[in-house]
Amino acid sequence: MYLVTILGNLFIMLTISSDSHLHTPMYFFLFNLSLADIGFTSTTVPKMLMDIHTHRGVISYTGCLIQLSFYSLFGCLDSLILTVMAYDRFLAICHPLHYPVIMNPQLCGLLVLLSLIISLLDSQLHCVMVLKLMFSSDVEIPHFFCDPSKLLKLACSDTSFSKILFCFIVVIFGGVPVSLITFSYIQIVSSILRVPTSGVKYKAFTTCGSHLSAVCLFYGSSIGLCLSSVYSHSPRKSAAASVVYMLVTPMLNPFIYSLRNRDIKIALERVLKRTS
Repeated sequence: MYLVTILGNLFIMLTISSDSHLHTPMYFFLFNLSLADIGFTSTTVPKMLMDIHTHRGVISYTGCLIQLSFYSLFGCLDSLILTVMAYDRFLAICHPLHYPVIMNPQLCGLLVLLSLIISLLDSQLHCVMVLKLMFSSDVEIPHFFCDPSKLLKLACSDTSFSKILFCFIVVIFGGVPVSLITFSYIQIVSSILRVPTSGVKYKAFTTCGSHLSAVCLFYGSSIGLCLSSVYSHSPRKSAAASVVYMLVTPMLNPFIYSLRNRDIKIALERVLKRTS
C-alpha cells in the first residue's frame, strides 16, 4: 500500500509536469496535493514498517517530536490545498469570465506558499503543546506513531493548557478549511442549478466530482480518527482508523483523479506513448 501510494502520486506529478496541457491552476494544485500526500505517508509509515521488521517499537523523545511536527505539517498542508482547490473550482464555475484574470500564476504560487506557512504554524503549535507536557522516563505509546491525542493522555503533568491549545488547533486549522470548502460547494451547487442546459450541468458536476470525492475521503477518515480517539478505548480500533487516514486516503487520491478525469487520462496516454 505504501509503494502504491508513492508510485501513484509520483506518476500524477510526472504526468502534470511533463504535459503542457495540464499547466493550469487546477493541476498545479493537484501536483502539490500529491507532493503533500507523499510527505504525509512518509512521515509515519517507513518507521512503522521498520518496527514491524525489527520487532522493536522504540522512538526517542526528539524523534517523537520530529515525527509529530512533520505529521502535523503535511496533514494541515493536505487540508489547506484541498481548500484552495475548492476555491479554484468556485471561481471556475461561478465566475468563469473573471477566472483567467483572478487565478493567475502569481496567485496560485501565493496560495500554495500561504498554505505552507500556515501548516508550519500548525506544526509548531503541536510541538509547543507537547513540550509543555511532562512524561516519565519510559513511556509506552499505544499506537504506531506519536499521535498528539495519545501523548496528552500519557502525560504525568497538568494537561489543561495543552488540551485548550489542542482544541484551538482543531477548531482553527480543521474547522475553518471545512467551513470554506462547504461554503464554496454551496455556491457551486446553487450556480449549477441555475443553468438551464443539462449538458452543462453534467460537465460542471463532473469537473468537481474528483475533488469532492477526495474531500469526502480525507475529512471522512479524519473525523473517524477523531471519534475513535475520543470514544474508543481500544488501541487496535484507533490504529485501524489511523491507517485509513494516513495510508488509504493518500493511496486512493491518484486513482480518484486519474480514473474520473479525462484530461489526466489523455495526458497519461501521451506520456506512455513518448516512453514507448
